[in-house]
This record gives sequence, structure tokens and C-alpha cells, in this order.
Amino acid sequence: MTFVLVHGGAHGAWCWQRMLPHLAGDALALDLPGRGTHPAPLEEVTIDDWVDAVVDAISGQAADRVVLVGHSLAGMVLPRVAGRIPERLERLVFVSCSVPPEGRGVLDLIPAELRPLAKENLHNRSASVVPDELARAMFCSDMDEEQTRFVLDRLVPEAGSPLLEPSRLGGLESGVPMTYVKLMQDAILSPSLQDEIIATLGSAEVVELEAGHDAMVSQPEALAELLNDLAARGD
Repeated sequence: MTFVLVHGGAHGAWCWQRMLPHLAGDALALDLPGRGTHPAPLEEVTIDDWVDAVVDAISGQAADRVVLVGHSLAGMVLPRVAGRIPERLERLVFVSCSVPPEGRGVLDLIPAELRPLAKENLHNRSASVVPDELARAMFCSDMDEEQTRFVLDRLVPEAGSPLLEPSRLGGLESGVPMTYVKLMQDAILSPSLQDEIIATLGSAEVVELEAGHDAMVSQPEALAELLNDLAARGD
């Protein structure tokens, strides 16, 4: 069994770094196109580019089946991957993911204070890093100062156009088991908003974790233990 870890918006593979040593098994943390080891013009990046990258990464794994873990904006990616390679997936794990209803965009879900930044990115066909003050509130609400600096120093510009792309959820009909990790201290996606997203997913199991939005940084051992338990079901 292998964990394949997909980061959310403004993040990269770096966000899983502190959790990796606590996972019981092999793990691959990806940089999606547009950052880190996978540079791409942000004004041209699409959700399908991200999906292609995840499918290619899973196809290159020796393990027959993987636990595919997504965080935040990766909620737009996981259903499409499930639609393409369900036979390679043991389970989908949505860690406080944004999953709009079919045909809707993530911009409909993100906090009102972040929408002007996203709209500016779309208007300028460019991308901006989330300002520190806003990033602290969104990503670091349950972190100490060292953890907070770890995140703030590594945030990257994000493409704006994927926020407007319509959600495509047909892959959720593929029969791959789903778990939604509900983060009870999340300052971006409130527990009540996460409940709406869970209802959109339909048949997802729900587990709760007392953590903020970037639980892999603030609570790496707790999140890893949860993922290990989920993966063990397939052994």
C-alpha cells in the first residue's frame, strides 16, 4: 500500500513533510503543475493538468493500489482521478477538501475575504501569494509561531482560473471507498460548511480531527495515525 498525497491551493509537496515520518508505509507527496518540482505557467494551468499529474504519478507506483489523500483544493482533483483509474485506488481521503456540487466552482465556497484576491488573479491572468495576515488566519489558526513560519515562508502563488472551473463528480460513482476528514478548528472551511461538502459527496465516511486547516503541519502525528488506520483496512 502506498499513500499518494495531493496538496491544496498555494501549497506544495512541502506541506506533508512533517507528517511523512509518521506514516506506516510508502508515501509520495506531489507537487502539482505550477510549483516546486513541477513548474508550469500559472495562467495556463487547469484542473485537468493537475489530474493528469496525479494519474501519471499513481501509474508510476509499484504498488497495485494506493490511498489517495487530498487536502483543500485537491477536492476538485480526487473525483476526476477516481473516474480515470478506480482500479488503482484503495480509498479516497478528503482532508477538509473543497468539493462544490456538480457544475459549481470552488470560488463559491471560499471565504468572502479571499474572493477579491482570487478575482484579481483572474482579471490579471496572473497569481499572487496570499498576504501573511490573511494566511495566518486561514492556514495557521491552531499553530505555534514556528509552525506558522514554516507555512508562511513556503506559500506559493496559485493559478486563479481553476477556482472557476466547474466541479465534475462523476468519478465518485466508481465505487472507490471515501473518507472525509472533518477538521473541527478549520478557519477556512467551517465545520458547518464541511458538512455541506460531505453531503455533496454522498456516501463518504466521516472522521473528525481537532485541528485547523493545515492539520498535516499542526497535528502531523494525529493525521498520520488516522491515515494509517484507514490504510490498514485494505491490508
